[in-house]
Amino acid sequence: MTMKLWGGRFTKEENELVHDFNESLSFDRRLYRQDIRGSLAHVTMLARQGIVSEEDKEAIIRGLKGILQDLDEGKLEFTKEYEDIHSFVEATLIRRIGEAGKRLHTGRSRNDQVALDMKLYCRDEINELHRLVKELLKQLLTIMEDNLDTYMPGFTHLQKAQPVTLAHHMGAYFEMFYRDCQRLQDVRERLNYCPLGSGALAGTTYALDREYTAEILGFTGPALNSMDAVSDRDYVIELLSALSIIAMHLSRFSEEIIIWNSNEYQFVELDDAYSTGSSIMPQKKNPDIAELVRGKTGRVYGALMSILTVMKGLPLAYDKDMQEDKELTFDAIDTVKGCLSLFTGMLSTMKFRKDIMEASARKGFTNATDAADYLVNHGVPFRDAHGIVGQLVLYCIERNMALDDMSLEEFQAVSPVFQEDIYEAVSMKTCVEKRVTAGAPGQEAMRKVIDRCRGRLKELKETERAE
Repeated sequence: MTMKLWGGRFTKEENELVHDFNESLSFDRRLYRQDIRGSLAHVTMLARQGIVSEEDKEAIIRGLKGILQDLDEGKLEFTKEYEDIHSFVEATLIRRIGEAGKRLHTGRSRNDQVALDMKLYCRDEINELHRLVKELLKQLLTIMEDNLDTYMPGFTHLQKAQPVTLAHHMGAYFEMFYRDCQRLQDVRERLNYCPLGSGALAGTTYALDREYTAEILGFTGPALNSMDAVSDRDYVIELLSALSIIAMHLSRFSEEIIIWNSNEYQFVELDDAYSTGSSIMPQKKNPDIAELVRGKTGRVYGALMSILTVMKGLPLAYDKDMQEDKELTFDAIDTVKGCLSLFTGMLSTMKFRKDIMEASARKGFTNATDAADYLVNHGVPFRDAHGIVGQLVLYCIERNMALDDMSLEEFQAVSPVFQEDIYEAVSMKTCVEKRVTAGAPGQEAMRKVIDRCRGRLKELKETERAE
């Protein structure tokens, strides 16, 4: 008969179809390290409290560590007859060490056990996600440092608007992904309360030391309400929300790279390792990695919407519906980790066509506002200056030329206010460099921002070490 943690109440073998529908070992097996870690802490606490003997504790610890090593080395295989990772580990333990293994489950339920496993897993994965986002931040900072004078058009409505630098453009993404790091830290801090010892929903009559268990496992403390502890999946929802925002940022960035890689823009050249060709068109070099990252964003959103839908109607405390939190969370974490790794690799090998970027800014009339400002600084009311420069732009469009390609005579034919210094005023360098307010693209402002970004990255590292 298949080993069940709940079999004593039942007189009939579980229907095979019911078993297959009910089981979770096929996917929660990836929690085996967390499950064993929790069991090691639990039995250590039980012995300290005198609930199990030191002899049984030592046997259980040896047995659990042996199971962990065998699973890590592939010497022990998961088999279908077990319902979940908890029953698999416990049954294997009993088979290996005998009667002492049956005492491991004293004072706990699968409800608080699975809540613990999932919290430990999410905490571990947050640490790895945090590291991957920091690697992307480092790459962005490198690009920023190297491109303070790489001029390019800034866009609104996907229309060329004003000149900026590549450093400034990358700085916008630095801010996005830095906030992502902060969100991951926030989720980790809020989830870091230990549910173990909450039992099925109402604690236990055993004299457990939940503070000690929490301390062993690196939690801030024990969860303070046993019903909430076993039924809380807020941390999963928060994590999936943070992952969805990361995916959204990656998707926005990917969209720009896809556009910049097009024949119409040619701002970037993707490395061959992060591109593919066409099966029929030999000239093609497709930005497949960027497109896949963009596409997988919907998959991550789907996980968030799924768990929100699962949880929206559940009464307290634990309900089997909550088993649905695992597959979608595992998939979303795997997806975002893969996207971050590949995207950072793609970005680190991407070549920027600086000459084409600057030419695009010039020909896109991104310096038109600066031409209007020139007139204003020479006494022309802004509304009149706006109209004058509009005429200049129309004149240039009709002749397929940029503003700074015009002769002084052509400028003065529209307004006699223009003088020789107009060329300096509308050069890309001047247009960018005179923007020195905090957050602007001028070199003076950007150098200050880059210094602060270096410090913020260092603070993230120090925070990680402190943990």
